[in-house]
Amino acid sequence: MSAPGLPSFEHDIRPLFRLRDREAMLSKFDLWSYDDVRGHAAAIYRQIETGAMPCDGRWTDEQVARLHSWIDAGMVP
Repeated sequence: MSAPGLPSFEHDIRPLFRLRDREAMLSKFDLWSYDDVRGHAAAIYRQIETGAMPCDGRWTDEQVARLHSWIDAGMVP
């Protein structure tokens, strides 16, 4: 369980990745896996921040900020 106010993977990050996002990336890693996303967080963030991922449209500024906050907070499960 995360500390109050800290973003967590299960509550805040995992829901951002849709089934189609997961399926598109499964050959490289699983976007629904905490360990996989934690291990590739910097690369995932770069792709999302530039709009290269997901391939069908950019995340909102709020979604990008949520991912950034989770990374900065220590990537709580």
